[in-house]
Amino acid sequence: MDAEKIKSALADVTAEQDPTLKSAKLASLCSALWAERGVELVVVGGSAIEILTEGAYASGDLDMCHANKATLPVRERREVMGLLGAKGGPRNWQVAGMFVDVLGPAESFARTPFRRIKAPYGDFLVMKPEDLLVERVLMSYYREKVKRRGTARKFSSPWRCAGRLQ
Repeated sequence: MDAEKIKSALADVTAEQDPTLKSAKLASLCSALWAERGVELVVVGGSAIEILTEGAYASGDLDMCHANKATLPVRERREVMGLLGAKGGPRNWQVAGMFVDVLGPAESFARTPFRRIKAPYGDFLVMKPEDLLVERVLMSYYREKVKRRGTARKFSSPWRCAGRLQ
């Protein structure tokens, strides 16, 4: 993608008022630039849920992982994201007023393919709904479990100090 097209796309993303459309446009732009270097990205986590629900769930950032085995060294990551005027790195960036996390390989146990979304700067991939649902259920279960464990520790701390609990 040439510099003029990137500049125009970045202006469009920056001007977008709808947070979900802004995420989708930025995912499209990032995916196109990384694909030029052999890395296929996929939108994951809350960002994927936001796009799949057309904004019914608001993530507030854009999380992406590698959909293929290819990866980029830190120097090349900085070059690619530098084309977008991104600040930060090597995994967490700020681009066009949004936070973008480009993480490691995507993990999926579902046999269904990633969703392919048509967008202005090229198609982009979104994580499988089955994986997203399982991830959210597990996160809610384990967060609650950790919260309960913390409460139990807080209540038992006087006993710990007295040497009565291990």
